[in-house]
Amino acid sequence: MQQQVDSGQSKGAVTRILNSIETVGNKLPDPAVIFLGAMLIIWVLSAVFSQFQFDTIDPRTGEALVVHNLMTGDAFANFLSSMVTTFTGFAPLGVVLVAMLGVGVAEHSGFINTGLKLMLKVTPAKLLTPSIILIAIVSHTATDAGYVLVIPLAGVIFYAMGRHPLAGIAAAFAGVSGGFGANFVPSGLDPLLQSFTQSAAQIIDPEIAVNPLNNWFFTSASSLFIVLLGWYITDKIIEPRLQNTQVDGDTSSLPSFDEVTAKEKRSFLLASGVMIAGLALLYLASAPADSPMRAANGDLTDFKAPLMQSIVPLIFLLFWIPGAVYGFTVGTFKATKDMIDAMSKSMGSMAYYIVMAFFCALFIAAFGKSNLGALLAIEGAEVLKAMALPSGITIVGIILLTAFVNLFVGSSSAKWALLGPIFVPMLMQLNISPDLTQAAYRVGDSSSNIITPLMPYFPLVVVYCQKYVKNTGIGTLIAMMLPYSIAFLIGWTLFLLAYWGLGIPLGLQASYSYGL
Repeated sequence: MQQQVDSGQSKGAVTRILNSIETVGNKLPDPAVIFLGAMLIIWVLSAVFSQFQFDTIDPRTGEALVVHNLMTGDAFANFLSSMVTTFTGFAPLGVVLVAMLGVGVAEHSGFINTGLKLMLKVTPAKLLTPSIILIAIVSHTATDAGYVLVIPLAGVIFYAMGRHPLAGIAAAFAGVSGGFGANFVPSGLDPLLQSFTQSAAQIIDPEIAVNPLNNWFFTSASSLFIVLLGWYITDKIIEPRLQNTQVDGDTSSLPSFDEVTAKEKRSFLLASGVMIAGLALLYLASAPADSPMRAANGDLTDFKAPLMQSIVPLIFLLFWIPGAVYGFTVGTFKATKDMIDAMSKSMGSMAYYIVMAFFCALFIAAFGKSNLGALLAIEGAEVLKAMALPSGITIVGIILLTAFVNLFVGSSSAKWALLGPIFVPMLMQLNISPDLTQAAYRVGDSSSNIITPLMPYFPLVVVYCQKYVKNTGIGTLIAMMLPYSIAFLIGWTLFLLAYWGLGIPLGLQASYSYGL
């Protein structure tokens, strides 16, 4: 009885803390205004820090790092002249809008609606949460597809099952972004990180070679760990806390989940057949060793491979064409204008995100040009290096420092380009392999993704939530995702240490120790 009382008090304390975070966070200005204010702060800080000379060596250039003053006349002229291209060149904007054009046709034609109805019939209710998280993790294979497909669909599915839609969005966001470093399917991220790891390791050992799948076994095992941990947090912490959060958004456009008619089923099977045929053609075009869809080295999963660079257009086509086939056969589309109207509606729902993306793009560009992010990352790494801690504690320090830097510098490859040349050689001198160092980086790089408004897709997730709960703000999303972030950071770190302690292989041709 006493244990139940203590458990109830603990849950009550956690709820009160999260509610306080939500209240404070929602009193912050609109995200667009925050990005604008942050950009102005970066301008001022760049002017201040540009007056100092730093001995810090930029690993990207091999020269002393220089903070660039963004408040000079030339810098302001460049800011104005490049404002349009900064916005239009903002990578997440194109990903979201192009993908949503195709998804909009599939959604408004009823293709997605019917597919969800059929899926819900065969998915056990008890396994809905882990299924969503697992799909979210696997979505990393298709670069940023999870942000524009899995997360919004998770909200729809949870709502259809009579569960709180924000819990579905939270579970999917945790899998897509919080579990970014976990995946049992190799993706373009593996060779990308490996390339930085190998070049950093060659500072100490010019002959060393790092396998692109050097963390594959660890990331595969991490997938199961993240699914189980995310499942527990969603069902035991997040959803119970959302019980008093009323769904007051406009849900009239959401699909109804009544019985599938014979006509709908026939149309869905036809449209799905078209999608499968498209995937088969893609496979046949990509399979040959000399396929134009492959990179110059013959790899399909290399980031430079045309296939990987075509993921978003492929998402557009693989939803637009089947959606159109379904719409015209089932009768929801009577003319081509109906299809265009569906695409227009999907763009209309993105209006708020486009505004936030404009200011977000300007902030990220200013942060990068100033070199303040690079200074923060490198100085933090140097402090950790100077502490000369035992190897196990150093690994934990790398994870924590990476998670902290990740709050300000979102790009995984950009952070590793800065931190890798410091971390990898430093730990090699402590007899720790580049493979283990990279695994530690992946843990820290993933865990704090879901609590920083500076992550480019964070505003998009806020928009998804506002579809169900109108007053959703930054504080709402941070409070909802904070339990995942803390649990992933602590639990995943302990998981890596245990994995290391048991000596389970990290990946192909990988090791834990490096012999000088």
